[in-house]
Amino acid sequence: MNRTKVIIPALLILLAGCAAPAPNLDAQMGTAVEMARAQQTLHPQASQDKRPVETIDGKSADALVDRYHKGFERPQPVNIYNIGIGGGVSSTLGTAATPR
Repeated sequence: MNRTKVIIPALLILLAGCAAPAPNLDAQMGTAVEMARAQQTLHPQASQDKRPVETIDGKSADALVDRYHKGFERPQPVNIYNIGIGGGVSSTLGTAATPR
């Protein structure tokens, strides 16, 4: 029992040495995303600026956040009224079209 406890970890360590190294693709993983994020950032040092935002007051900001959250609510179904205009004309002269 004690011998197995020593042999199994030793074998695992030896087998880990036989593992193939990571391919070159892994070294570049995420580079495109980081480049796109950097190119789309207008002011990269904005997170380091600790001054409060002075262009909007608290009430307006609160209303803006509420409006943002309400934008994700499912809208109420719209009532649709179908008015039968244009359809139901018969090719026989002198007879009226039957209403549906």
